[in-house]
Amino acid sequence: GIATVTGGGPGIMEAANRGAREANGNSIGLAIQLPHESKPNPYLTHTVTFKYFFVRKVMFVKHSRAFVVMPGGFGTLDELFEAVTLVQTRKIEPFPIILAGNRAYWQGLLDWIENSLVARGKVGAEDAKILQVAETPEAVLEILRRNHIGGAS
Repeated sequence: GIATVTGGGPGIMEAANRGAREANGNSIGLAIQLPHESKPNPYLTHTVTFKYFFVRKVMFVKHSRAFVVMPGGFGTLDELFEAVTLVQTRKIEPFPIILAGNRAYWQGLLDWIENSLVARGKVGAEDAKILQVAETPEAVLEILRRNHIGGAS
C-alpha cells in the first residue's frame, strides 16, 4: 500500500526497487544526472531524473511518510540530514527517520551526535531522538506500523 522511492541506482537501491516491483507496488526512482552514474535500475515503475541534488531532495521529502536510510556515503548523509533538519525545525510534518541495518555502522554517527552536538548544546537531546535505529527488516516494519504508515505488513 505504499510506494518505494529510491535514488534509482544500483546496489541497495536496486534491491529495494526490485522488492517493491515483485510485490506489485510502485517502485519509483528519483535519479540524478551525473557524468559517472549508471542508468536507472531496471525495477522502476516510474523514473524522474533531476539535474540538481537540492530539487531531488525536495521531492524525496515532499512525497515521503518515512525515511528508511540504509548504509551509504555522502549523498545518503546529505539526504538524511536534510530530512532530520526539516523535522527538527518543523518545516515538515514529523515522520519516522530510521537508520536501518547493523547498528555498528551507525554507532559512530550516533555517538558523535550525542557527545559533540548534544553535549555542546548545538542540538537538543529530544532532537537527537528523531533518529531511530532498526537492525532488522522486522524492526523497520514495527516502527512503520507504530507510526501508522499504511501497507507495512
